[in-house]
Amino acid sequence: MTLFVRSTTVLFLLFSAMSMPAAASMNPNADPGDGRPYARSQGSGQIGMASYYWQPQRLASGGQFNPNAMTAAHKTLPFGTRVRVKHLGNGRSVDVLINDRGPYIAGRVIDLSRGAASKIGMTGQGVARISMTVLGR
Repeated sequence: MTLFVRSTTVLFLLFSAMSMPAAASMNPNADPGDGRPYARSQGSGQIGMASYYWQPQRLASGGQFNPNAMTAAHKTLPFGTRVRVKHLGNGRSVDVLINDRGPYIAGRVIDLSRGAASKIGMTGQGVARISMTVLGR
């Protein structure tokens, strides 16, 4: 009887594990695989709303946030990806490095550092409609 119970338990666990979806990757640079926009290849991009942030905080990539650096947060692009962000209202652009995750407000595609936001003239309004192009790593 004990052998039957053990065998049944092992089979149950085996089939249960096989029927579960794969665990989410702990790699922050991994493709999320959930349908979110994922512009990875050079030249690809997005159009949407950008915001900016300036508060001192720890970055998802492990460092300390520098509000004056030309950096940005994106939900899915790998850390170290270079992106050109163009303000569609005034035509100004800035190249930034993705080193954080965000934005966490619906409808926004990128969070710029204060320094990058200043460069394209969006600090007064706080948000801006932008186009974003992946330059590479």
